[in-house]
Amino acid sequence: MLIFVLVTAITVLSVFSIERGEVERDAADVSRKAQAMTSAIERRAYTSSAYLRAGAALFSTQADVTPAVFRRFVSELRLDSNYRGAEGIGWAPVVAASQLRSFEGRLNAERISDKMVRPTLQEQPRDILTPILYMQPDTARNRRALGYDMYSQPVRRTAMDLAAANDRPTASGPVVLVQEGGGDAAGFLIYMPVFEGLSMARNLKGFIFSPFNASQFLGSAANLVSYESVGARLRDGEAQGEPILAQSDGWIDGRSAVTREVSLANRRMLLEVQSTRVEGLSSMSMITLLFGLAVASLLMLVSRLLTQQTLEDRRAIIWFEEQNSIRNSLTRELNHRVKNTLANVLSIVSLTRRRSGSLDEFAEGLDGRIRALSATHDLLTQSEWGTTPIRSVVDVELAPYARDEEQKLELVGPHTELAPNDALSLGLAIHELATNAAKYGSLSVPGGCVTVRWSQMNETLAKIEWVESGGPSVSKPMRRGFGTDLIEKIVAHELRHPVELDFAPEGVRCTLLVPVRKPSEFELRKKGPSGRGRGH
Repeated sequence: MLIFVLVTAITVLSVFSIERGEVERDAADVSRKAQAMTSAIERRAYTSSAYLRAGAALFSTQADVTPAVFRRFVSELRLDSNYRGAEGIGWAPVVAASQLRSFEGRLNAERISDKMVRPTLQEQPRDILTPILYMQPDTARNRRALGYDMYSQPVRRTAMDLAAANDRPTASGPVVLVQEGGGDAAGFLIYMPVFEGLSMARNLKGFIFSPFNASQFLGSAANLVSYESVGARLRDGEAQGEPILAQSDGWIDGRSAVTREVSLANRRMLLEVQSTRVEGLSSMSMITLLFGLAVASLLMLVSRLLTQQTLEDRRAIIWFEEQNSIRNSLTRELNHRVKNTLANVLSIVSLTRRRSGSLDEFAEGLDGRIRALSATHDLLTQSEWGTTPIRSVVDVELAPYARDEEQKLELVGPHTELAPNDALSLGLAIHELATNAAKYGSLSVPGGCVTVRWSQMNETLAKIEWVESGGPSVSKPMRRGFGTDLIEKIVAHELRHPVELDFAPEGVRCTLLVPVRKPSEFELRKKGPSGRGRGH
């Protein structure tokens, strides 16, 4: 045990050292990737700002920004390859409220959009508007934005005012782009003001801008570096509460992250990067731990094997003793069941022979009674010679008559379980009563009825009543038949209670008292605490 504890302690210390090294390497990798992603985002923002500056310089020299000029400028930028992460580039002129009607006429005349500027002046009165006039590339998403007055929304208006004051590209706070339609994905815009001419007293002509879906922007920047096994999240560092603009699919809430500040078009953003490595022991630690435990366990194996072998031998001896006890119990039980069955058969054969006038009559009577005994045996076999419900015994004996629609059978009584020998005796009695009813009683004519009622008089005794009605008039037989002897002698003897058999004119009535015994009174074997059978 001392060697086992010592080897285990060395193994645990080795695993701890390996895991600490893994954590340090993982932290260094996350920090390196966070710096690389910060540089990639800033390069994306710088590239976008450079394009917007170029557009502002071009448009400031134009008397009017026409669709042809705008499309030519955007086509030269090759946005598909150099402008990943952005929805495109747009142009929004500054329009006074008094010029709104002519601007909307221009929208319709140039077939740019058949929509009015929104929101309308009636919905939101204002003096200055910056409605979106052009958006490239010309996609279904971008066409949703045409005619939208960005100056009507506070976050966009703040960014445009700051851009105009500083004359430099400026990013807005978090917004939901008009391109999203009914969606709620976060985004932002970068605005660059365009002034008329190059004089000192310049008038603001409009804004060239780029809208960005934040998730796509973060993904395009992250694609420039290898960011496997890390998650990233971009937050707005200047808005109250630092809301989340975008986060990668692998982000895990609650896990520590490295935070880097990002300057994105004159706006402070926060990039958070965390490791997404599955928590737990690394493969090297697992190998070390398993190997160490294996070595420590081998030192105890010999003594453990000897002890275990001794215990196994002892358990095997106990098991063989139990099996031998079960085999003896089963043999005694089989002898008991066979003796009872043979005694019943011999009694039936003896009485049938004395009461039969011919060989055919003897064979017919013996066959029916043996079948009745067999049917009840089948029930007992299904219950593994445990208790059997009274209703099951009655059902199986009256089954040949239940399918005849001309007679009626009524079986009424509670659920009561009988011991095997009592069930056999009851089955013989019901068979004899049914045979007699089918030959001479209510089951021999249409409309006849047999009612079998049973009730539990107390915990140890059940009462069963056979009542025939609707059959031919009954008179007491001149001589005693086998059925009468079987019921009043054999059945009464087996049930240990007298049987009342009344040949009333309206139909035969028979009352039997059957003992209700506890299983401990008739079981030859039962299960012990271990679940195996043992002698009783």
